[in-house]
Amino acid sequence: MNIKRLLVIVGPTGCGKTDLSIRLAQHYGAPILSTDSRQFYRGMAIGTAQPTTDQLQTAEHHFIASHDITDDLSCGQYEVLALKRLQELFAHHEQVIAVGGSGLYVRALCEGMDDLPHADETLRAELTERLRRDGVAALAEELRELDPVYYETVDRCNPARVLRGMEVCLQTGRPFSEFRTGIKKERNFQIVKVGLTLPRKELYARIDRRVDAMMAAGLEAEARTLYPHRALNSLQTVGYRELFDYFDGRTTREEAIERIKRNSRRYAKRQMTWFRRDPEIRWFAPDEDELIIRHLDLVD
Repeated sequence: MNIKRLLVIVGPTGCGKTDLSIRLAQHYGAPILSTDSRQFYRGMAIGTAQPTTDQLQTAEHHFIASHDITDDLSCGQYEVLALKRLQELFAHHEQVIAVGGSGLYVRALCEGMDDLPHADETLRAELTERLRRDGVAALAEELRELDPVYYETVDRCNPARVLRGMEVCLQTGRPFSEFRTGIKKERNFQIVKVGLTLPRKELYARIDRRVDAMMAAGLEAEARTLYPHRALNSLQTVGYRELFDYFDGRTTREEAIERIKRNSRRYAKRQMTWFRRDPEIRWFAPDEDELIIRHLDLVD
């Protein structure tokens, strides 16, 4: 029996992961499964750089605009749903391509997540409102008191991660770090990881150009339709938060655009820090298709 393979493509925002995944999907005749934690949601096509209509028609995609913004698909929930979908896809395909830059969701798919308590919806709503009102830095400071171990490792600029840590601490009365075992779960398929990288100056220039393209494509209008739901966890992300501040009169439109660019660059830097810690990732430039395919074909 042939061993099924999951080809995982990771890297920072704006580096060309989507384009490469489609080229590889065409080469291998493989479907694509998204590991981008914001591309799951409908109504956020521009701000999350979801594949275009043409790209979606070029290759079979899964977990793109598959959920409502109110669904709040956690890493644990994604693990369950994605593994079930993979089982279905592997029934007809030897290989599936997973692509995205959300490190925790990539880990959930490849290694599994620790068993955490289900969210208390009342507590989550309260913390989400506090996040909107006081900002992520205030919650992070409280998290430092509740769980100094997790505080030292968490991305304190990531609202979703800080909020989840706070939620577990308050819900259980125990530090979030006590629930994290770090034990990998077995998978019945082979995993091969490819990372895309660019010189920092080139990557940052691409990010800036992409933000300008998003604004030209209607990101502001998209954000205005989402504004009434701005407290939702799915909308605590770069591109929307800055425009929501502009709508609230806290910044000018020009300042909002510059902050989107700045925060996107900072996010890219955090992504690279996260993925560089994974020794299983083999790194390439985005246009090194021949080398990437050769690497994928040689991996046993």
